[in-house]
Amino acid sequence: MFQVFLFITLTVLSLAALAGILLMSACYAITRIRKKTNSKQLLRLRKTAIVFAIAIILNAGLIAVSQFTASTPPIVDEKGNTPKNSVAELRRLELNGRKQWISIRGWDKTAPVLLFLAGGPGGTQMAAVRHELAELEKHFIVVNWDQPGSGKSYYAEKTKNITVQTYIQDGYALTEYLKERFSQEKIYLMGESWGSALGIFLADKYPESYHAFIGTGQMIDFEETEIMDYAKALEIAEFKGDTDLIDRLKANGEPPYYGKDVTWKSAVYLNYLSAYMAVNPDIHNPGYNTLRDIGSSEYGLLDKINFFRGIVNTYNHVYQQLYNIDLRTDYTKLNIPVYFILGRHDVNAPTVLAEEYVQVLDAPKKEIIWFENSGHSPWINERGKFIKEVLSCFMEIKTRE
Repeated sequence: MFQVFLFITLTVLSLAALAGILLMSACYAITRIRKKTNSKQLLRLRKTAIVFAIAIILNAGLIAVSQFTASTPPIVDEKGNTPKNSVAELRRLELNGRKQWISIRGWDKTAPVLLFLAGGPGGTQMAAVRHELAELEKHFIVVNWDQPGSGKSYYAEKTKNITVQTYIQDGYALTEYLKERFSQEKIYLMGESWGSALGIFLADKYPESYHAFIGTGQMIDFEETEIMDYAKALEIAEFKGDTDLIDRLKANGEPPYYGKDVTWKSAVYLNYLSAYMAVNPDIHNPGYNTLRDIGSSEYGLLDKINFFRGIVNTYNHVYQQLYNIDLRTDYTKLNIPVYFILGRHDVNAPTVLAEEYVQVLDAPKKEIIWFENSGHSPWINERGKFIKEVLSCFMEIKTRE
């Protein structure tokens, strides 16, 4: 706590010094124009400079305080009491020299560990999972990881230096930390969207560390997915006569995209497909509650800004590194059980690719669990069923072991 106080104090003092420099500069400028300005104008300029300096100090202090008072809420039962053996932490770790943040939540510290891998790259779902999958905290120690370049871990590594190997290396380091921290030989792994591919990478390289993997919104072949998504968006737009969207898609051309505009070009069809799923009557559509999530206590003011910077900047840099990955040819043998929970109406990650992957995958157990009223996010669209199926998988795995 002293280190936090010291950091805040130093931050505010540094910014106070900066404000002082700005104020002195303003006073110097005022002195230079003194001969050309009357006393009332000089007084007004001085007051403006002082107000500006005070505003800098107050805003900087507010940001610093918000960052270091961020927290995850305690676990509470139906009566509002905190279970004696529960854990609810927001913790910063150093993984391979990179400072990153995780949340750890569970009703019982002796429960099995479940590591959730968020979508992206560059996305943070620390708050979203707490809100949507709180029931799992009764059965697991649920760990959410803000990966390098996302949310609270945005500054873990320079964006230009982040690679797929960065995530694999740090994901493994985190796994080892959790195994040691909670005295477990293995943990459970769950990933959604981009995180579903990262989960496969980790399961492939370190099978001895994981009981099983559960993927949802499963990504298989990144380049083919983008081509199919683009074509689907164009098909829908032409059916609806949405000429503006058609023009934008054709102006950007067919993916894959490279360079500095990957995020913005991809967003044209991805956002369109998300909107299409949002109004699909066959999908239970509570949808992502971005305002709720970004307003959650886990994020300080700077984290809230980085919530979006990760989606834009990190995604742009990393996604174009993924186009040469195809699980159907690169990851055909896994030595742990694998479950895919797929939304029947997912048009973001085409499920036909996951079906093809299961056909060629060699694993001790492999299964697709279909959710008939879901799109890309079964864990949100059909939350209750999703939790029930995860627990069913858990019981099956325990029986097998």
